[in-house]
Amino acid sequence: MSEEARPVETWLTDMDGVLVHEEDPIPGGAEFVEALKSSGLKFLVLTNNSIFTPRDLRARLLRSGIDVPEDAIWTSALATAQFLADQRPGGSAYVVGEAGLTNALHDIGYVMTDRDPDYVVLGETRTYSFEAITRAIRLVDSGARFIATNPDPSGPSPAGKLPATGSVAALIRTATGRAPYFIGKPNPLMMRSALNRLEAHSETTVMVGDRMETDIISGLEAGLRTVRVTTGSTAPHEVELFPYRPTRVVDSIADLVGEVRPRSG
Repeated sequence: MSEEARPVETWLTDMDGVLVHEEDPIPGGAEFVEALKSSGLKFLVLTNNSIFTPRDLRARLLRSGIDVPEDAIWTSALATAQFLADQRPGGSAYVVGEAGLTNALHDIGYVMTDRDPDYVVLGETRTYSFEAITRAIRLVDSGARFIATNPDPSGPSPAGKLPATGSVAALIRTATGRAPYFIGKPNPLMMRSALNRLEAHSETTVMVGDRMETDIISGLEAGLRTVRVTTGSTAPHEVELFPYRPTRVVDSIADLVGEVRPRSG
């Protein structure tokens, strides 16, 4: 059976570069989300950003005119918490991060501590402190398992690039000689955790993203159909440099609004 013969029952979509650029909405984003909500299909908006809670991100998207339900937002912080809950229920962690991550870990029953934690968990923050990074290095040296929410080396800001989780993880790795396990994209675990949350199947799910090296490869490795939009960070001339391809390429999310079909039956 060809892929086209299988109806799409679930949509996953990246946020930055697909629905918004920072605070600016991308044309078609609001209409795409409204089409999903009225279709009855399952969907999640995915982001590697671990700073914000789903409530925060819902408010941010609302300011851009995009109304995404709080429970339809899946972050690398939530995926990290789910992974830790599965691996070591009721554990402890020293966390370098903000509310999106600490709230997610509290919600699964984790204890935040700097005394012999099971894990050092590194997430995104705009206020990395030398003291916190030093403490993380010493705890990893002492045997704490090293987890990071995502490998993004940098993030955007109005003033230019900001160092992100991947860069700080590299600092800790260099100091300790121990590599972190990254949970967010491009780890297909991020996609699989999203599918599990929705009780969805990879064969009938589409992942929409802008970045070849995160969205597209993680969708591909999780067995999803992938659609790349050209409104994000991977330039058209760069696509051919990758050894893998998306299932389809469209100009923007606006091109997919008409493809959201209501659930049958």
